[in-house]
Amino acid sequence: MTDFGRRDFLKGAVAGGVATTAPLVAEAQAQAPSPAAPPVAVAPAVPGYAFLNLDEAAFVEALVDHMVPADDLTPKGTDIGINVYIDRALGGAWGKGDRLYMQGPWKPGVPSQGYQLPLTPAQLYRAGIEAANAHCRKTYGKTFDRLSEQQREEVLTGLSTAKITFDTGLPVRSFWAMLYQTVIEGMFSDPIYGGNRNKAGWKLIGFPGAIAVHRENIEKYKDKTFPAANPLGIADMS
Repeated sequence: MTDFGRRDFLKGAVAGGVATTAPLVAEAQAQAPSPAAPPVAVAPAVPGYAFLNLDEAAFVEALVDHMVPADDLTPKGTDIGINVYIDRALGGAWGKGDRLYMQGPWKPGVPSQGYQLPLTPAQLYRAGIEAANAHCRKTYGKTFDRLSEQQREEVLTGLSTAKITFDTGLPVRSFWAMLYQTVIEGMFSDPIYGGNRNKAGWKLIGFPGAIAVHRENIEKYKDKTFPAANPLGIADMS
């Protein structure tokens, strides 16, 4: 059974989050993609959020606090701002799929062809949260944010292994791959994007930040721990 505790989560991220998620996306794309769903009316975004509505914000906040719980290493996910990073990403150009070719044809692709669904990242995220909450209500009688820690663990394990299927036909692995990717990005991206608050993610892994040149440190810190207590972000250098 997959464990979504912090240590395994971070281990996977540091080892290569992109490499981890890529096979999931590829496998999902082997499934027949659902046709693009017509736009549906959604509740207004929650104050403080640019994209997420009330139900989506509750889902994302519960998700990031479960995947990054508070302990002696870092604060919990919402205190780091991972939810803010995700909201900004979904409400921005990336969420709108500005760099995605969205003209079809929508046929199952091969792994080397990358993302193939006729949904923008924001549409996939919204449809996935709705489908995941529908599964939770059907299975547990309540939405994901109201589940116990053990029940959330069961749901995330089911999503990551595709043992859960959505009644809407939405590919579970595509949704999970994007969910996982955005949490990783919110944990380790530059704080200027809303996540990694106080550079908690960088300090955790000893990353020095957005410094362009490190050649002088290669020999100096060879086989030693790099002193990344005060990593530099983009805002520090402008």
